[in-house]
Amino acid sequence: MWRRLFDYGLTIALLGLLILLAARLDRFETRKTEGAAVVNDGDSITLGAERIRMRGIDAPEYAQSCRKDGADYPCGRLARQSLVKLIADRPVSCSGWQRDRYGRLLGYCKAGGIDLNRAQVEAGWAVAYGDFEAEEAGARAGKAGIWAGTFDEPQDWRDTHGHGLVERKHGSLASIGDALRAFFSFR
Repeated sequence: MWRRLFDYGLTIALLGLLILLAARLDRFETRKTEGAAVVNDGDSITLGAERIRMRGIDAPEYAQSCRKDGADYPCGRLARQSLVKLIADRPVSCSGWQRDRYGRLLGYCKAGGIDLNRAQVEAGWAVAYGDFEAEEAGARAGKAGIWAGTFDEPQDWRDTHGHGLVERKHGSLASIGDALRAFFSFR
């Protein structure tokens, strides 16, 4: 008898948990947008009215300089040029479910079948920012892009030059933490 009551109680508890989970998952609805891209810098674009920060990567800021062979060079501008070349006037599609502190969609973007987030890191024009660590290791080993010389991490450069608060990393593993935080917060 007690066993049967326990089984019923456990079943009701599990069903309640599933209902709660389903109710909370509506927060994680993925937003998809596509169109002609305006490239703002090495890790952010605008599609129509939607501003997008490429998730899991961090490129040098547009005004940032790096050093190679004892001389400064405009690595922020080159990171932007790299993204422009990758897009090559093709339509861009991005999907994401979170926004950064500036209201930009944190998204994974593609153009002509190319994963733009991954390609920027592979080309050495962005660092892994919670995602794409293997691609960063390859770029670093091959001395690609910013890895050919020395540079301040983009987040450190922003901190030094008064560009706002420290932003948390936002890649796959960071997403799991964010999802758990959002799920268990009952605001």
